[in-house]
Amino acid sequence: MLKVFFSAAILLMGGLGFSESALLGRAIIPTHSGQIGGLSAIHIADDGMSFTALSDRGTFLTGELRRNAAGKITGIAAGTPIPLHNAERDNANVGNDSEGLAIAPDGTIYVSFEGDHRVGKFATVDAVEDTLPIPNDFTALQGNSGLEALAIDASGALFTIPERSGRYDQPFPVYRFADGKWDQPYAIPRSGAYLVVGADFGPDGLLYVLERDFTGIGFNTRVRRLDLEAATADTILKTGFGVHGNLEGISVWRNAEGQQIMTLIADNNFRSILTNEIAEYRIDG
Repeated sequence: MLKVFFSAAILLMGGLGFSESALLGRAIIPTHSGQIGGLSAIHIADDGMSFTALSDRGTFLTGELRRNAAGKITGIAAGTPIPLHNAERDNANVGNDSEGLAIAPDGTIYVSFEGDHRVGKFATVDAVEDTLPIPNDFTALQGNSGLEALAIDASGALFTIPERSGRYDQPFPVYRFADGKWDQPYAIPRSGAYLVVGADFGPDGLLYVLERDFTGIGFNTRVRRLDLEAATADTILKTGFGVHGNLEGISVWRNAEGQQIMTLIADNNFRSILTNEIAEYRIDG
């Protein structure tokens, strides 16, 4: 059965909204003379320090977050970007608009792509892509509005969501890959002008969906938290123009004190007026 979510708390009227105190800190990943940019997804390791990020130019970026005793980021050490490899696409230099990232407990890396809509599997950041089966639904996605969000649940099932649904009154489809095949068991109603750009399952088993609204001069950000089984959703973060840059990636993890932390990463589009920003929020609800 297809489950479509309802959003009783969607307008942040009481309930599970964030206050400014939930913002833990912000930091900038240096561009290293333009080599690093376009960061569209991030995964934070269980230690809260190691990270793997993904650029929409077909590269991985690994590094470490330096933190003080209170857990606030004080610095970022990033390595050299590592190109994604696909035996069929490397020579043609196509199909490398990489947008979503999910890493399994065994270290297997999954990446979703738009344009050449697909999900790829990598044993390591240096490995050659093993492309998962491509369902007919993927071929119908819009060219620059493909599989932006990718997440993996505790059972190892993959979930991917396109940036656009096709119409303002049409829900975002949620595709699932499990037991070697794709299906579409869920759909998320659109609300406002926001588009899906990232997703992650938290340690609580809930799906956190990052959404962005580009106003023409800046970005609004929203995060909705979904209970897939109960088919419910609530908005836990909503920021207006000028608060953050082009946030596109999300990783939800638990720190040593048992608090759930939400790490967000911004895509600078390889433009000097934007930054490779990381922002962290504490999830209070």
